Amino acid sequence: MRIGLVGYGHGGRFFHAPLIATLPGATFVGVVTRSPERRQQLASDHPGLKAFDSIGQIVEAGVDALVISTTLKGRPALVLEAIEHGIPVVSDKPFAANAEQAQALITAAERHEVLLSVYQNRRWDSDYLTLRKLIDAGALGSITRFESRVERYSPQAVGNASGGGWLRDLGSHLVDQALQLFGPVDRVFAQLQFSAEHPTVDHGFFVCLTHANGVISHLWGSALQNSQAPRFRVSGTLGCYTVEGLDGQEEALMAGKTPKTEGEHWGAEEHRRWGWFEQGPERERVPSEKGCWTQFYQQLQQAVQGQGPLPVDAYDALETTRILDAARLSAERQQVVSTKIE
Repeated sequence: MRIGLVGYGHGGRFFHAPLIATLPGATFVGVVTRSPERRQQLASDHPGLKAFDSIGQIVEAGVDALVISTTLKGRPALVLEAIEHGIPVVSDKPFAANAEQAQALITAAERHEVLLSVYQNRRWDSDYLTLRKLIDAGALGSITRFESRVERYSPQAVGNASGGGWLRDLGSHLVDQALQLFGPVDRVFAQLQFSAEHPTVDHGFFVCLTHANGVISHLWGSALQNSQAPRFRVSGTLGCYTVEGLDGQEEALMAGKTPKTEGEHWGAEEHRRWGWFEQGPERERVPSEKGCWTQFYQQLQQAVQGQGPLPVDAYDALETTRILDAARLSAERQQVVSTKIE
């Protein structure tokens, strides 16, 4: 399978290229980027890998799938261009600026009979997979409240609009995970944080989702949090699961490690980073499942070959976008917004 990448910024360079380059049974064809700086980085990171000027050029070189990892502002047009070339395409997240734009991309893909997926890689985080296993096994009983946070102290990220603000960018992961775990949402309430220097680009958010099944999801994201709370705190009738810190795959990729260099150790969390199960005085460690972002691309390979479903259905990303739209509206109106489909 021949895979091409469009864009070599932070996401393309660290979250896509290393996984594509080390994917068994795949050929990394090259990267579409016109930036001299990005091309220099590409030559250093992947010696001999070709840089292309356009999607048309890389399609002529021969690709079975294209991954679009550029800033949100220009990404939908590039996704549409790939679709019009008849090439299966992966859009980075956030999928779109709003639900109308997301639906337009899905409609185009269906009209051209082209596979379209969205890179919601945090479905394969260690902590999320561990939580999913606990819920599926009934270890926590009936879930009442789901708390999910990704908080950092990154002043340099404040005002970064490449992903449409932190709610749209980071929130797409948290909302996607909540929807995968607990299903449709009936009501949304949200609050956003802005700085005086960047009054239109949020750098922090709180979102409350009321799921149709009664579960309440509380989601937080921040670029200016000095003291991070637990990544997950999940309360059920039989106990509570908590885990600190982020899945380690991002840190590993930023350090230049790959699934190839780490082998069977890829995605494994150290014992000290495992979560806890607690019920009253009882407290015990919960061994973490291995994180496996590589699973996204393995499932993509199978889907392109007609051997299985896409790793992320575009309609899932549409629903996430619809919830994010409601969250922004809620913050603007300072009221609960209904998302229930009658």
